[in-house]
Amino acid sequence: MASRLLLSLLAACAACAAGCASSSSIRRFPLKEPMLADDDERPWRSFCSPDIHDPKKLVCTPPEYVSPFVWDGVDAMGFRPVTRFLAVDPHRESVNVNALDEVPDSSWYENRITRHALTPEEVARGPCEPDDLAPGDADESWVIDQGKNDGANPGFRVKTDTGGRYLFKVDEEGHPERATGAAAIATRIYHAAGYWTGCDRVVYARRGIFELLPGLGYSDNTGIRRPFGAEQLEAMLAGASRRGDRYRFVASKWLEGKTLGPFTYEGVRKDDPNDVVPHEDRRELRGQRVLAAWLGHFDAREQNSMTTWLTRRPEEDDAAAPGHIRHWIIDLNDCFGSEWTWDQVTRRLGFSYYFDGADVLADYVTLGIPRRSWDRVRRPPDGEIFGYYEADLFDPEAWKPGYQNPAFLRMSELDAAWMARIIARFTPAHVAALVKVGDFTEPRHAEYLRKTLLARQRKVLRRWLAIASPLADLEVLGTSLCAVDLARRSKTWESFRYGATALVGDGLDRSVPLVVDVREDGRVCVPVPSDAYTVIDLTNGVAKRPLRAHVAGKKVVGIER
Repeated sequence: MASRLLLSLLAACAACAAGCASSSSIRRFPLKEPMLADDDERPWRSFCSPDIHDPKKLVCTPPEYVSPFVWDGVDAMGFRPVTRFLAVDPHRESVNVNALDEVPDSSWYENRITRHALTPEEVARGPCEPDDLAPGDADESWVIDQGKNDGANPGFRVKTDTGGRYLFKVDEEGHPERATGAAAIATRIYHAAGYWTGCDRVVYARRGIFELLPGLGYSDNTGIRRPFGAEQLEAMLAGASRRGDRYRFVASKWLEGKTLGPFTYEGVRKDDPNDVVPHEDRRELRGQRVLAAWLGHFDAREQNSMTTWLTRRPEEDDAAAPGHIRHWIIDLNDCFGSEWTWDQVTRRLGFSYYFDGADVLADYVTLGIPRRSWDRVRRPPDGEIFGYYEADLFDPEAWKPGYQNPAFLRMSELDAAWMARIIARFTPAHVAALVKVGDFTEPRHAEYLRKTLLARQRKVLRRWLAIASPLADLEVLGTSLCAVDLARRSKTWESFRYGATALVGDGLDRSVPLVVDVREDGRVCVPVPSDAYTVIDLTNGVAKRPLRAHVAGKKVVGIER
C-alpha cells in the first residue's frame, strides 16, 4: 500500500510538473504598444574633412563606400563562401521584428501596402510625382553632364532646365523595351512592398533635345575611366528602342541627399551610430529574396543599392548640419528576363549561381547527362523580349540570384512568409496597372508579362503561405478578434476549414474552443472570452502552423506564427 501511495504521489507530481511546464512555456508579450517605427533616422554630425577638389572647403558628410564591380563578384563567389564554410555561425531569426511579427518603418523600409489599402493607381504611381519629368516634346533642353558608371545598360545623367537630375538608360541592343519597362515596373513593386526606391519612368525623346557638355567621362565595369562624348552617345542611341524619331529611355530621378555608395548585405556601417542591426539579420533584406524570385531579379547585389545622406535642414547653407543615412534599392532593370551574351549563362539565371560549386560537382559526377531545368526552359513565343522569364519551371524555393547574397542565405521560413504575405496583397488589378507602366508597344508582350507575374505569384504564395499562418491585419472589434486570411483573399487555395481555441486563466492553463465567424468582407473573427491576458490560436485548415494572437485589454499585444 505504501508503494501504491508513493506511485500516486509521483504521478501527481509529474502531472503538476507537466502542467506547470506547459503553462510556463507560453510566451507572454509586454502590455505596451508594439514598435511601429524604428528611430534609426536620428540626426548625427559627421566628421569634417577638406574637399579633395577644393582643400579650402570642408566636407562634413560620411565617406563614400566604393564597391568595385569585379571585386564584388570575386568576393561573393570566391572568398565569402570559404569564410562562411569555416565560420561558426549559428542560425537565428531576424532581429528587427516587432511584437506583431512585422518590420517597423525605418531608414531601410516603410510599410505601405501592408498598412494601407493602396489602389492600383497608387501602386502604379509609386514614388513618382506627376511633374517629375517634362515630356520629350518640351521646348526645354536636357543637358548631359555625366556618363553612367558600371552596369550592363549604358546611360548618362541629364539635368533639365527646371533643375531636375535624371539618369537615362536605354535597352540592351537586340532586346527592345524589356530593360526600360522592367525598371519602371519593378521599382514600383519594390516601392509598394515597402522599400525605398527612386522614381523610374519610361520616356521617349528626340535626339535634338540633348546637349552634351565637353570633357565628360564614365567608369566601366572594370573601373577604367573612359570618355563620354558625341561618338559614345550616338553609338548608344543606335541600339536603343525607338518609336518613329523618338528614342526610348528609362529616366531614373536622382535620389534625394548626397550619395554615399551602396550598402552591404552583411555587417553594419561602422560610422553610422543608427546602424546597429547586422544587415544579414534584417528581415527586409532576408525576405527580399522572395520578392527577387518573383520578379527574376537575379542581380540583387550590393552594387544595385545606394545610401544617401539626408540633412534635417537642407535649406540652410550649413556644411556641418546633422543628418542621417537612408538605404535605397536601385537598378531593377534586370527583372523579367535579362539576357547575357552567352545563352548557356542566360538560361541558367535563376536556376544556378554564376559559379555554382554544387551544380559543377553534380555535372561532373553525372557527366552532365541528366537534363536540368535550364536545359528545358524555352523562350515564350508571345513574350520573346522577356528571354527565359516564365512560370512553368519556376520554383520559388530553389530560385537563386547571380551569386550568393549573405542576407538571402540566412532567410528563414518566417522571413519568407512575411514577404509572401506582402506579395499576396498585389491583386490582379494591381498587376495589370503595373504592367501598363512598362509602356510596351506590342499588347501581346504586356499580356504575357501580366499572366506570368500572376502565375509566379501563385507559386510563391502556395509555397510560403502553407507553413506559417497567412492570417494578418489583426484587430479587436468590439468583443471579437478579427483577421484577414491573405491566402483566402488571394484565392491561393479553393477551400479552407477554420478552427480556434483560447487559452485563458491566470496561468493560461484552461483551453476554451471558439466559434469562428467567416464574414463576407473577408474577415475571419472569433469571440474574445476575457478582457484579461488571453492567447488565441486560429487555424485555416491549410497552413501547418496556427496563428497565435496575444490579446489583453481589447488590444493585440503580440503575434506568433
